[in-house]
Amino acid sequence: DVGITWNDVIGMDEAKQEALEIVNLITDRAQLQRIGGKILKGLLMLGPPGCGKTYLAKAIATETKLPFISMSGSEFVEMFVGVGAGRIRNLFQQARQLAELEGGCIIFIDELDAVGAKRVAESGSGGQTEYNQTVNQLLVEMDGLKEKDLNVVIIGATNASETFLDQALLRPGRFDRKIYVDKP
Repeated sequence: DVGITWNDVIGMDEAKQEALEIVNLITDRAQLQRIGGKILKGLLMLGPPGCGKTYLAKAIATETKLPFISMSGSEFVEMFVGVGAGRIRNLFQQARQLAELEGGCIIFIDELDAVGAKRVAESGSGGQTEYNQTVNQLLVEMDGLKEKDLNVVIIGATNASETFLDQALLRPGRFDRKIYVDKP
């Protein structure tokens, strides 16, 4: 239980309206499928620090009445190769289990740029290999949600520019929608 209601969100009317559309897409999947629409799998919230992206994500979770798993991108970054990718796998496994039990689940990754920045070639230290494996695992898990008909939605939030994120994250079927949240 997140405890942030729709009425708690103030000062961001445009972003709140877009988020309400997302809530409707998540909660009314059957109608969306009947009219041939694509089911939402990912939402990316962009904006400066302290403008309410996390707060808005919590309100979305409360409105949809779905389980909410929240993690920070930095929780996936590790020095040891394979640890970050394993944490991603565990997160999505937990979300799929909750979706089967509760009818859906929302995964919220705050500071997405910590785990989703552009991948680069290995510099010899091993750290870049770990980072690239973590991003790759995130992409694989997001793609796996398309194959299964589970109501798991990923919400990512970042202060960084879209150009800072790995382009693979921004492809269709991953973060399908974007909401720009500005200071109130």
